[in-house]
Order: sequence, then structure tokens, then C-alpha cells
Amino acid sequence: MKKTALLMAALLGVQSLFAQQSDKDARMQWWREARFGMFIHWGVYAVPAGTYKGFPMNRGGGEWIMNRSKIPLAEYQGYAKQFNPTQYDAEQWVKMAKDAGMKYIVITAKHHDGFALFDSKASEWDIADATPYKKDLLKPLAEACRKHGIKLGFYYSQAQDWNNPGGSAARKEMHEGWPNPDSNAVNAYSKAHNGHWDPAQETKTFQQYIDMVAVPQVRELLSNYGDVAVIWWDTPTNMTDEAAQQLDAVLKLQPNIISNDRLKRPNFQGDYKTPEQKIPNLSELDGRDWETCMTMNGTWGFKSYDHKWKSVETMVRNLIDIASKGGNYLLNVGPTAEGTFPDASIERLKGIGAWMKVNGEAIYGTKASPLPVQAWGRVTKKQHKNTTTLYLSVFQWPTNGKLEVEGLSGKVTKAGMIGANGKVTAAKNGSGTTITVPAKGTNDIASVIKVEVEGLL
Repeated sequence: MKKTALLMAALLGVQSLFAQQSDKDARMQWWREARFGMFIHWGVYAVPAGTYKGFPMNRGGGEWIMNRSKIPLAEYQGYAKQFNPTQYDAEQWVKMAKDAGMKYIVITAKHHDGFALFDSKASEWDIADATPYKKDLLKPLAEACRKHGIKLGFYYSQAQDWNNPGGSAARKEMHEGWPNPDSNAVNAYSKAHNGHWDPAQETKTFQQYIDMVAVPQVRELLSNYGDVAVIWWDTPTNMTDEAAQQLDAVLKLQPNIISNDRLKRPNFQGDYKTPEQKIPNLSELDGRDWETCMTMNGTWGFKSYDHKWKSVETMVRNLIDIASKGGNYLLNVGPTAEGTFPDASIERLKGIGAWMKVNGEAIYGTKASPLPVQAWGRVTKKQHKNTTTLYLSVFQWPTNGKLEVEGLSGKVTKAGMIGANGKVTAAKNGSGTTITVPAKGTNDIASVIKVEVEGLL
């Protein structure tokens, strides 16, 4: 009887694991097919735009200016009186994301400075109470996303909060470059007070902050804006298992929601990993879902003087590289305090969209390449009943008209160009295949060859 009971318990455990995986697969399906989304970092920090007392930040994103510069709470809160984004047009934002080929948006509902872009009953440090704008910024965005078929996610800084008392603060010393006679004293105070630099930050405990601000605000976000596809936690500084469990429990309000891995490591792994500002090598991948988040220039939040913009070519090739490894690309825009996307961001979104309009088939719904990394570009795949479709995204077009595909040994039944009618043929060549292509590709960024292969690769 004892052995039978143990066997039954083991079987029930296996069934439970299968059920959990099945539930996760169902929730993750749209995300795995999307491959491309927009990150939006927006808040009061867009007002100083990276400059404090005449000195530009010499490190970090614009959204970190309060911590990096150790700005007192009362002084920083004064920026909210200048935050009046009257040019904000949520539908225009959503259209730009959609036209760029993005399938979802994740916006900073509350970043580390604690400022909420929504009308929160848990804190007056929000758009409705602290600014002349006085209107919820997330409701029109949620409505526009529903209208245009874009999934909406909320970034929420669950542990770090530099304005709501009790929130934690990363220990960053003040090294911004201006002559500040108090810098040593401020850094010493911060080191001695668990990262805080203003006594007003310490009038409540961390657990009180969790109970009175974080949990209620997450509940508001998951209750007041319709379907929420993603909750994007960030920097679990001083997070406890107890607090993480409280926040994780609120996700039950949205049964289909997915979450990332930053609530609290390692006990709360979420549904996917989040490498930042880098694309992992194949050796770094462990089979878990993952998403690279990356800036267009050097900052997340708006900095008026950051003009180190990535090219459209770089960002499209990043997207292809990420998709070829089975990941998603979350590409950031940092709007201005007036509520507009920087012109350079708009230009790049249009450029990416032009490529995606023709070649999106090679990205959406694809899986990681079954082949070795190719010197000329990257490969994605789709599987059918008894065939595999390979998308060869060619960065370096062969001058001799012969594209050597290493590791492709299966029988090619069909091959052609996406966006062109040029003749394409395939022939086996040892352990690989030679694809004969037209003299010119379709696009200088990446030309896509679609290849049908017998069997499942």
C-alpha cells in the first residue's frame, strides 16, 4: 500500500508539472509569436532630461537622475509641476509601434522615482495629483492598444521607490561631475542608510511601503485597464520573499498575464528571462524563454543631449539575430516631457517598419535556427506537419551568386526570395547546401530567402 501511495503521488506530481507547462504555453503563445515589442520609459525625469544644476549626467539613463544626483525629495517633486505632456497622443504612439512591426508595448507605469503615470489612490505622487496635467496617462494608451490589436504591458518598480517612504534605493554614489561640497557627506549618509540620501525616504519601513503602495498600485494596474498582457518587474533591491509573494499573488487578477524574472531572484523566476542591452550567445541560452531589452541610443529615459543613435540597419539585424536564437526584442523609446517621441526615434521606427512590412514573415511566429550560425547572416524557422520552412536573412549578399548554407543537409523542395521574383535554386554540397541567388538582394540591411525543406529540422 505504501509503495502504491508513493507511486500515485509521483504520478500526480508529474501530471501537475504537465498541467503547469500547458498553462504556461497557452499564456506565452502570443508572446512567442510576436518576437518584437516596444518599451517606453516615461516620467517626471523627462523634465530635467539628464541635466541637474547645469551639469549633464555622466553615467546612467535619464530615469536615474534623482538617484545619481541625490536630489532631495522636495526638490525632485518640483519637476512634477513642470510635467504637463499636452502633446501626448496615445493613439499616435500605438500606431507608430504597430507600423514599426511591433506587437506589444510595455510602459513604465511606475519607475524607480516612484512617480505613477496613472491616477493612484495609494499615493499622491502621480500624474493626477502632482502635475498640472491631472489626467491618467495609461487609460488612453490601453484604449488605443485595444483598438489597434496591440498587447499592453506595465513595467512596475516593485522594490525601488525613491519618493514613497519605505521604498528601497540602489546604492549609487554621486559622481556626476559638478563641484558639490556636500557630495562626500551625501555619499556617506547614503552608504549608512541602505542607499537612502534623504531622511524623508525613511519615515516608513519597506514592508509598510509594500503594503501601502506597491501591492495596492499593482492591484490598480491589473483592475482598471482591461486585459494586461505583461507585468515587467524591475530591480528587486532589498526585496523579501514575503513581499514578492504578496505581489505575485495579485497577478491572479489577470489569469492570462505573463511576468518576467525580476520580481525576486532566484525564487520567483517568472515566465521569461530579461538580458539587458545585450544579445546572448548561444552558449548562454538554457532553454527558457527570453527577451532582450535595448535602447535606441544610450539612455532609457529621455536625455536631451544623447545623440548616439543606433542605425536602422543595426536594430533590424539585432531583431533578426534575436529571433534566430528564439528570443524577443523589446526596443525602447524615451518620450519627451511634452509627450512626443524624439524625431530620431520616429525616423528609426519608420525604417524598421519598412523592412518588417516586406519581411516580417521571417520574424513573426518563428523559432530558433536549427543550423549553425552562418557567416553571411541569420536563420529562423517554422515547422509544419512534415516540412520545415527556413528564412535565410542575408546581411552580406554573395558577390558570386552562391550562398553557402552550412549544416543544411535536408532535401530542399522550394526556394525563393521574399519581396522579389528572382530565380533561386538549391543543390546539396557535402554537409551543406548551395543556394544560387540573383545578382542583387532586395535590401541592403537584410534580404530574405525562403526555403522549404523536407522533414522537421
